Amino acid sequence: MTKLIMAAAIAALVAIIGGAEAQPYPSRPITMIAPFPAGGPSDALARVLSEPLRAALGQPIVIENVAGAGGNIGIGRLARAAPDGYTIGIGQWSTHVVNAVTYSLPYDVLHDFEPIALLAITPQLIIARKNFPANNVKELVEWLKANPDKASAATVGAAGGAQVTAVYFQQATGTRFAFVPYRGGAPAMQDLVAGQVDIMFDQAANAIGQVRNGTIKSYAVLTKDRWSALPDVPSIDEAGVPSLYVSYWHGLWAPKGTPKDIVAKLNAAVVNALADATVRQRFADIGQEVWPRDQQTPEALAAHHKAETEKWWPIIRASNLKAE
Repeated sequence: MTKLIMAAAIAALVAIIGGAEAQPYPSRPITMIAPFPAGGPSDALARVLSEPLRAALGQPIVIENVAGAGGNIGIGRLARAAPDGYTIGIGQWSTHVVNAVTYSLPYDVLHDFEPIALLAITPQLIIARKNFPANNVKELVEWLKANPDKASAATVGAAGGAQVTAVYFQQATGTRFAFVPYRGGAPAMQDLVAGQVDIMFDQAANAIGQVRNGTIKSYAVLTKDRWSALPDVPSIDEAGVPSLYVSYWHGLWAPKGTPKDIVAKLNAAVVNALADATVRQRFADIGQEVWPRDQQTPEALAAHHKAETEKWWPIIRASNLKAE
């Protein structure tokens, strides 16, 4: 009798396990890690995408803000997550290119993740508190040269993307200023608006609202030509520091080993979301441009990511910039 009971229990357990394995993906909520505090560009993208992804996949998308160490804590959590498609994460130029050189990471940005799709791209701006003395890049350079180490520049994380760009600017202009690291773009912007820091080299998506509202100064967009979303802001070439081009791009990844059919299903949901006119308009409203359709594949994200590391890693290493 005992053997019969044990056999029945084992059979029931096998049936439960088999039934669970047979469930189509996704059969429960999906967590999307945003590796910066709420209110910043990565968080905003995640929240815009969450509803269309829910509609496409049939399960809630739970946004989890895991901030700290320039985004490394959140990306590290993604690297350690089970490769079952139920944890995905947003990353960008800073977390997946810059930090690999400026930090000692416990994961490999090129090999410990499965690319899903490129999401959006936004240029970088040179901005300042509203009452900062300089009114354009020429005056900014003159003021910084006349007042070495007097200005403070907000950065996101120690030795993050904002600081890499600022160091690049220092090298190009012969200026010096101090850095003040923040956990995310939103708190850094709050202090810039409040006048607690002087300048910032920031993602346009993080700054566009404040620029449009006139609560901060905007000196230049770090692109060859003017940016359509802020047509009154000069390009960096016009401003007198040519070829200092930097843009923040965002992508979506899953942990290494996530099955290809699950990655394909996630990619299809993202592509569907990025084709939606409402999503595209909401992206535009927050200063984000959607990548062309042929660049929304996992392969395109992998290729772009590799190309960016090949471009930027030698530049960052040459600057000897390291997070302490």
